Amino acid sequence: MISSLLYVPGNVPRFLEKAGHRGADVVIVDLEDAVPEGAKTEAREGLAKWVPEIRQSGCQVFVRVNQSDRLVEDAVAATRAGADALYIPKVDSADILVRLADALVPHETDRSPIGFVPLIEEMKGLFDVRAIAHGPRVFGLTSGGEDLATAMGAKPTPEVLRYPKLMIHYAAKEAGVLSFGMLRTTVDFADKDALRSAAIEARDFGFDGATCIHPSVVPILNECFSPSPEEVAWARKVVAANAGEAAAGRGAFMLDGKFIDAPIVTRAENLLQRIEKGRAIS
Repeated sequence: MISSLLYVPGNVPRFLEKAGHRGADVVIVDLEDAVPEGAKTEAREGLAKWVPEIRQSGCQVFVRVNQSDRLVEDAVAATRAGADALYIPKVDSADILVRLADALVPHETDRSPIGFVPLIEEMKGLFDVRAIAHGPRVFGLTSGGEDLATAMGAKPTPEVLRYPKLMIHYAAKEAGVLSFGMLRTTVDFADKDALRSAAIEARDFGFDGATCIHPSVVPILNECFSPSPEEVAWARKVVAANAGEAAAGRGAFMLDGKFIDAPIVTRAENLLQRIEKGRAIS
């Protein structure tokens, strides 16, 4: 279960030192937008120190690499440092992922292959998103709202970005990979009510988690993207009742005044499986 992903600039030690203790499921060490050009090489070299140090806290560590002539060197450094996955910006075709995977194989002799999370931020990538979602090593998919809006010559309003974000989300779900993001976001991380509302909406649409840039948002994402105790109890009740009804030869039944059929049972089973998978990973 990955509910919260916290971005941390890869060139700011005082943020990196505390990153693993903020409660996020994933810390994304950012080598791209958060790091000025003159500090990018130093930030890459720092991965050898910061990735294992942050991982010791128990969270996963992803690295957002640069989509430029720095891509392979960033990815190799993240792989050697022990990062769990790469956040890859501006992916516009699955070919990029194929070439990157091939380039990393010689550096993975003593570890499992590093995973990929492509960021869809351009028009070509948006229309090739299904192929990208089925690309090598992809286990999650997300969008870059500001870049998408810029590529469209549009403003990054929720109305403008809703359909592109849903296209990316649907592609992730069709491919059976994780989907990260929210349909509407707020730059004001002090507006907790707005953040909570946006996160709950995203979860209702089936998003698995979301990124943030401020640690105060992490508890909100963890709360909103995780099933409540009441939801878990209901799912267990549905699954148990279904087992009894199936043994009696019934495929649909009433439970506490509610009609239960196969799709509802499947949703309950999926929720419980997601919880068990999260426990196994942790």
